[in-house]
Amino acid sequence: MRSLASIVLAFESVVLALVTPVMISVADIRPAVAIPVCLGLFVLALLAAGLLRFQAGYVLGSLVQVGAVGLGFVVPVMFVLGVFFAAFWVAAIVLGRRIEHAKKAHQAQTG
Repeated sequence: MRSLASIVLAFESVVLALVTPVMISVADIRPAVAIPVCLGLFVLALLAAGLLRFQAGYVLGSLVQVGAVGLGFVVPVMFVLGVFFAAFWVAAIVLGRRIEHAKKAHQAQTG
């Protein structure tokens, strides 16, 4: 589960970093606002990826998803990207749990 979730957060962090110039040039948001918001979410995504061995990493990762969708109020395309990444995030957690459960069941059967 952790590896899938970390992949989602890593790719999302790249998107969050690239949204910064879009907010400044296209959405006409002041750099003093765009840089801390976008790069703050970027750092939180990387921090969450590093903390995924703990429950706090998943909570922080979920907050990053909310923030990414929330950026859609400023840059409308982020509604789409944010929802996609949130869906990938949920899928990574659900599929990761299924994989871990299947591994444990297989290990219990084989010895």
